[in-house]
Amino acid sequence: MKNTLRALLLILVCQISVSAWSQTIFIVRHGEKVDESRDPTLSLKGKQRAANLAMILRDAEIKKVYVTEFQRTQMTATPLAETRQIALTPYAAKESLNFGKSLLTAEVNTLVVGHSNTLLDILKGLGINDVKPVADDEYDRLFVVTLNKNASASYTLLRY
Repeated sequence: MKNTLRALLLILVCQISVSAWSQTIFIVRHGEKVDESRDPTLSLKGKQRAANLAMILRDAEIKKVYVTEFQRTQMTATPLAETRQIALTPYAAKESLNFGKSLLTAEVNTLVVGHSNTLLDILKGLGINDVKPVADDEYDRLFVVTLNKNASASYTLLRY
């Protein structure tokens, strides 16, 4: 009886641990840019937004940071990446939908920095289709996507 009770308790603990598993993906647009050229740097306001993002996510246990080939996404992610001592991992902006799908198999908390015209594709790749487009003058959206063990996704939209 005692061994049976221990076995049942062990099974219950294992089930709770497995069912509690989730992964969080934080998705943002790059910070404000200095101009409208093809590959601009961040403006002072954009650099401040990047610093704020690093502060907000400092305790989120992020282990992977994805950026596009454009320096504005890299500059947005750098303060957090440096704080967490994480290398920036590039993805192709034009492959955002497929990139979003690939995130379904990642197993760590992740930051993804994209563009106003790529965020929706990344979210669609994760199975999230009910998001309004990001306007060209919006830089403050922070999508917090939670993936459960069965790869179903839910999200919360925050502003920062």
